[in-house]
Amino acid sequence: MASSRTSIDGLGRRCGTARRARALAAGLALGAAAAQAAPPAAAGSRELDRAQAAMAHGDIQAAFAAYTRAAARDPVAAFMVGRFLQEGWGRPADPAAACGWYEKAARRHVPAAEHFWADCLATGTATAADVPAAVAWYEQAAEHGHLISWCSAGDHLLRGEGVPKDVQRGLALCTRAAQAASPPAMLTLARWFDEGRVLPRDAATARGWYLQAAQRGVLQAQYRLGLLMAEGDGGPVDAQGALFWLEAAAADGFAAAYLPTARLYAQQPPQAQTGALAPEHLAKAYLWVSAAQAAAADERQREEAAALARQVLAVMPPSWRPRLDQQVAEHLAHAAH
Repeated sequence: MASSRTSIDGLGRRCGTARRARALAAGLALGAAAAQAAPPAAAGSRELDRAQAAMAHGDIQAAFAAYTRAAARDPVAAFMVGRFLQEGWGRPADPAAACGWYEKAARRHVPAAEHFWADCLATGTATAADVPAAVAWYEQAAEHGHLISWCSAGDHLLRGEGVPKDVQRGLALCTRAAQAASPPAMLTLARWFDEGRVLPRDAATARGWYLQAAQRGVLQAQYRLGLLMAEGDGGPVDAQGALFWLEAAAADGFAAAYLPTARLYAQQPPQAQTGALAPEHLAKAYLWVSAAQAAAADERQREEAAALARQVLAVMPPSWRPRLDQQVAEHLAHAAH
């Protein structure tokens, strides 16, 4: 059990933080990024500083009040009011009202607001849908540094929804963002090639873009790359590479990765001297299959996880379970908040 203990102790280190804290941190980062990209006249607002400080401390009510007070003169504050209203942070969500604030900030050249205002135009939220105008706003946002907006414009061009279809240009726009080191753009390209809906399926190209996004910490890319490697889809089978990326996603609370990670540990080659799984592999198989059982989204997933759990329990010493169950509970508690 000593060799498995090292792997057990590391399980919880990469768990996600609380969901609310993640949302507030994302909002704080987005606001800071918007402030850096906003016109110089927007900088230095005392109310904006107060709002950002309140966000950093998790006081969403005080943050919203401060952003609202600053919104008339500060476009970054107007953008953040829109985010609060869209996401329903501390109040009922109101997407239509959010769009109004996004437009105010977009017309004062806040790149993220330009992107979200484009979303409003594309979906017809708060105003009649206008896809050509949305594409123009996406491109403006991208030119101002909001790189994923290239992919949003490209998606409309690839699909030909509301604008003339232009596959070559749509692909070129998103590729431009990915080549500028935008992880979301890398993921978008990978999914386009993997899913085969807007582009002909090309698993090898998908695998390459997933790898680049995975190396930058994108959990969905890590998960999808691991599956492709395990299946030999788009390249050779790479069981160890698959295990590395799937467990990286699982350790950060990406629940879909739990069961395939458990399977790969259960399928590791047995030890030559014993003919059995190495203790650390057996322990990890139990950890991840237990997490999969707890996080299963439907009956089929629960049944698959239960079947693998029975196989693992048939060979795992019962004395291991209390410590392993504690580690699973700690991981799930972190991942769920």
